[in-house]
Amino acid sequence: MAEGAGTHATDLGRRIAEQRRKAGLSRDEAAGQAGMSPGYLAYLETSSTPNPTQATLARLAAALGAPEEALTGAGLDLPPGQGGPARHSELEELTPDQCQAYIAAGGVGRFLYDDTRGPVAVPVNYQMDGNDVVFRTGSSTRAGAEGADHQRVSFDVDHLDDALGEGWSVLLSGTASVITEPGELAKASALGIEPWAGGDRDTYVRLVPDQVTGRRIRIIA
Repeated sequence: MAEGAGTHATDLGRRIAEQRRKAGLSRDEAAGQAGMSPGYLAYLETSSTPNPTQATLARLAAALGAPEEALTGAGLDLPPGQGGPARHSELEELTPDQCQAYIAAGGVGRFLYDDTRGPVAVPVNYQMDGNDVVFRTGSSTRAGAEGADHQRVSFDVDHLDDALGEGWSVLLSGTASVITEPGELAKASALGIEPWAGGDRDTYVRLVPDQVTGRRIRIIA
């Protein structure tokens, strides 16, 4: 897609570029109608850290003939998938390299394991250490206790953009172990994993995957 959002763009940038394409406007045309410079519009579409004001988004949405929600996405109080599927989309299998590229930056994923209830998914903050997943959890939780040690487990990372109807999911499967060796603990701590949940989460777990698969849904231009 010409003049589209770059690979490091946020969801906001991709939405702006997609709505501009739907409106049939070049970057210069859209910027002129929104009362901003083309360079600033390019920044919004491609930057990994755009921070427009609400007034800017309102002017841009009006220029593109789109509701503001089409740029900002769904609210936090709703489960994903409220927007419905895109009209022209396709499901693709991801290669292992593509999977690694999607999850390389770290963030929040789900640690998947079995306990007495059956399969359980626990959201945790993680970082990648090479091809391994490292995350922090509480020592009192099942994920940080002996149940996570050396058993077959999985780790899921996914992302859904409701406004565009695009998304991806990566699943890693392998063995997990609680990190106890001082040198390895220091290495894990240096990854800078900061759990959103806060509290005392001083247990580090390493998942060594032997299988990585993924899928994504993309709009067909």
